[in-house]
Amino acid sequence: MKFILILVLIFVAGSFAVPFTYLESVLRHVRGPKQYAISREPEVVFSEYDFVIVGAGPAGCVLANRLSEIPEWKILLLEAGRWETLLSDIPMMVSYFQFTDFNWHYLMERQEGVCEAMTDGRCHWPRGRGVGGTSIINYMIYTRGNRQDFLDLEAAGNYGWGPNETLYYYMKSERSKLAAHPYSRYHGRDGYLSVGDVPYRSKMATTFLDATAELGNKILDYNGEDQLGFSFVQSTIENGKRCSAAKAFLRPVLGRKNLHVLANTRVTKILINPRSKAVYGVEFIRKRQLTQVFTRKEVILSSGAFNSPQLLMLSGIGPKEHLEELGIPVVQDLRVGKNLQDHISFLGLTFLASNVGESLSEKILLNDPKYLIEWLRYGRGPLTLTGGVEAIGYVKTKYNNFPGNQPDIELFFLRGSLSSDGGSTYRKSFHINEETYEAVYREIDYADCFTIIPMLLHPESKGELRLKSRDPFAWPKFYGNYLTKDIDVKRMVAGIREGIRIAETKAFKIHQPRIHDKPFPKCAHLKFNSDEYWECAVRMITATLHHQVGTCKMGPKTDPEAVVDPELRVHGIDFLRVADTSIIPKSWSAHTNAPSFMIGEKAADMIKRTWSRF
Repeated sequence: MKFILILVLIFVAGSFAVPFTYLESVLRHVRGPKQYAISREPEVVFSEYDFVIVGAGPAGCVLANRLSEIPEWKILLLEAGRWETLLSDIPMMVSYFQFTDFNWHYLMERQEGVCEAMTDGRCHWPRGRGVGGTSIINYMIYTRGNRQDFLDLEAAGNYGWGPNETLYYYMKSERSKLAAHPYSRYHGRDGYLSVGDVPYRSKMATTFLDATAELGNKILDYNGEDQLGFSFVQSTIENGKRCSAAKAFLRPVLGRKNLHVLANTRVTKILINPRSKAVYGVEFIRKRQLTQVFTRKEVILSSGAFNSPQLLMLSGIGPKEHLEELGIPVVQDLRVGKNLQDHISFLGLTFLASNVGESLSEKILLNDPKYLIEWLRYGRGPLTLTGGVEAIGYVKTKYNNFPGNQPDIELFFLRGSLSSDGGSTYRKSFHINEETYEAVYREIDYADCFTIIPMLLHPESKGELRLKSRDPFAWPKFYGNYLTKDIDVKRMVAGIREGIRIAETKAFKIHQPRIHDKPFPKCAHLKFNSDEYWECAVRMITATLHHQVGTCKMGPKTDPEAVVDPELRVHGIDFLRVADTSIIPKSWSAHTNAPSFMIGEKAADMIKRTWSRF
């Protein structure tokens, strides 16, 4: 009876017939407290802890785990959102979670010449809000970056961040279960984070890899010795279910008496002595009550590339001129919120296919109970697909002028398209407006197709984050400044060209791919498939994949843009660190999920070394 009820509830969730929160409460009861959820709230919240960690994303969860290994240290982890649920476990349902309270629902400020096919001309910038952070709502793709990324990091004065040191911390987190690389010296096997193969693979994904090899690309482990090449995707999945930061790093240690976790708790200010510039605690709102908690050692911000800089600025750490215009007393003048970089991508390179032999449209997957049964019982089947992404690879275009084997474009193979669900979810999750969908995609609803998505790895265009007001509950303002450098446009178009080359190989002929050539209305005056057309198209759908970095830039004191030093201590402020992807100075050749775990691991060891001297 319980099993049937779960199937019914998941089906109803897929159609959004009732609110997710109601479904989740019933599922908790059905599955039982041991399976799902969660923590006993601490009976008493202490007035003082050794460390207060703000934000339970990947880095924050790692820090809570590793610092609480020291039994005499008391650790408090604060998170604005709630705990995850069973529904978030289904990899294929990733796009649905863009519409729940697990997402902050941020939008980029309008910018002329980009995001023009988005609702109100604004790009959707999803960001996880819950215990687990963005690892609750992301596509679970595990990539670490290129060796050159870390050589560059080290050369810029960031000691201890070279390729060998960072590899150690990637491997420390990892519990690898990759069938093709069982004994690789580049993968860890004893960590908390499950990294493995997606249990389901379509035949067309294999064709995609054959096609890339036909063009001379290597089939390799992109998290191994060399990154240039292609592979089936490596994902943070365990037994066919999402392995979030909370599942990996928090649930195993919730019984530690020295670790307290408070969800639904909004930190509004860092407490700083303005004379000594020493941090001594935080202020937060929980259950409508304003509370202060104090620290014996440090406050660590792990709230991500948006909320960490927001909290710093609200507390008086940021650009002097910006804080003064908002009437915020300046404690330390630092370039917080600047240097914002993002991996933009293009979702519009879609190919219709024949001779498919299998269909993965959402209409079929969520309406046929056999797929739900297969996932629930065995952790197998197409519902284990990470939003449809099955393979990825890294290439150098003709515009690549980076040293070594550092790529400038990543390519995704997506089994499906924006039209795979008839426009009900995917297009809305990327904020594609209804007019564009009706004009371009409606005629191919639920069609057998695939999409090759190019992603710009090292944008030279930089944006910034600014406060809207002194109100901690007000959204910041996000200025992407996408494609303001011409080289970014050229590399994106070159990435599209590479995707077309792959679809035109002999290997792909079995599926008779036909590029979907219905033009975007604002681009219809341009010759389809010309460089000019593709530039216009990229400016229509200028999508983010949740990879913003750089807003609390790491660098030595000699770097005028640096906010934190190589040990993640905020310049000029005592007992305050930032440990999340906001510290990355320049976009890496990686999705930001894996780097978040690595940063948390490295920060934990640096903190332990610091306080072992006292």
